[in-house]
Amino acid sequence: MSARSSHATSDSKSPSPFPMESLEQMENDELMNYVEEVERTNEALQKETQIFEKYLKRIDPKDFHQRITMANAHLTQHDVGKVRKKGKSRVSSTAERGLMKLSVEQKCDIATKEVDILREEMARKDKEYEQLLDSYKATTAEAEIRHGEVKKETYEFERDVSRGGVNPRIGKIMAERVMKFYDDKLRSKDTMIEKLRLKNTSLRAKCKKLILHLKQKEESGEVRHEVDFKQLKIENKRHSEHYEEKNQELLKLKLTAGNTLQVLNSYKKKLHALSVESAHLDNELKQRQELLEKIEAETRTATKEREEAEKVNKEARRKLEDYRVPEVMEYVKERALLCDLTKTVRAWGRKVEISEMALQGLRKQWRKLQNRADNPWNALDPMRATT
Repeated sequence: MSARSSHATSDSKSPSPFPMESLEQMENDELMNYVEEVERTNEALQKETQIFEKYLKRIDPKDFHQRITMANAHLTQHDVGKVRKKGKSRVSSTAERGLMKLSVEQKCDIATKEVDILREEMARKDKEYEQLLDSYKATTAEAEIRHGEVKKETYEFERDVSRGGVNPRIGKIMAERVMKFYDDKLRSKDTMIEKLRLKNTSLRAKCKKLILHLKQKEESGEVRHEVDFKQLKIENKRHSEHYEEKNQELLKLKLTAGNTLQVLNSYKKKLHALSVESAHLDNELKQRQELLEKIEAETRTATKEREEAEKVNKEARRKLEDYRVPEVMEYVKERALLCDLTKTVRAWGRKVEISEMALQGLRKQWRKLQNRADNPWNALDPMRATT
């Protein structure tokens, strides 16, 4: 359908691909689809027309007329060979249509030329923009350097003049300090100008040497042409892409190494936690083993005690079985005897206490007698007499 609509748009004398009766019989959806296709075809034709207008503006009218004449002659001969049997009227009508329409080859030729021109314009614009960007970068770098120099000079002026050049007696800045500061700055600027002049002279000499060397290469045929520079640009681009790929691989390897290091650290933390837990479990196991040994020793001791208790219990049971209950009168006598013995023990205890008290009194009297000076016993003991 698009081919038919394109043919109808380009040739106003050709009939419509759909007659009015068929358009009236079409559904709404079909009509909408047909209208959308016609709109797309018209947009394509408008773009072709714009490209053809640009092409016409660039070429010479004489050259264009000559090309059209040659194309029509070729088309007329081609049509004459095809429709020779149909008469000269058919050939003339075909030639007239050739003047109104462009062939596919002509359209492709125009589009190719326009694409080449656009590429050249884009390359030129890119070069201009690169130069403009370089100039902006140089201006920005110069402005940053100048800004740093201004900040440095401001700091030095405040240090040497605003604060260091104040007269402590009158509280004002001394003119000598200001003049000295600016004289020093002018001398430093002169020194810098001389250095830059020498550097400029050396760069000019180097530039002359390079130009002479380039001329010698041109004379000897070793100079590089634009094709060599393009080849170098292509190789540089390829190497840059390879370098970028290697950088991406290095970045991936760094990320992998970082992830591996994180995993390793997590495993180290887990290992440390498990080691601590293992040491804790070993200590607990050791304590449990000691407790088990202690319990086993206590169990053996309890078993021995149980066996001894069983023996004692058996002996007690045997004695209990052999025990004979005494008579009542015998029990009363034994009880009375026990009471008498208890009274006797108490009496003897009181007598012992009285004897101890008497002994203590006699000991005190004996010490007093020993401590008296006229004690006849002191003469018998020379050590006591000297004391």
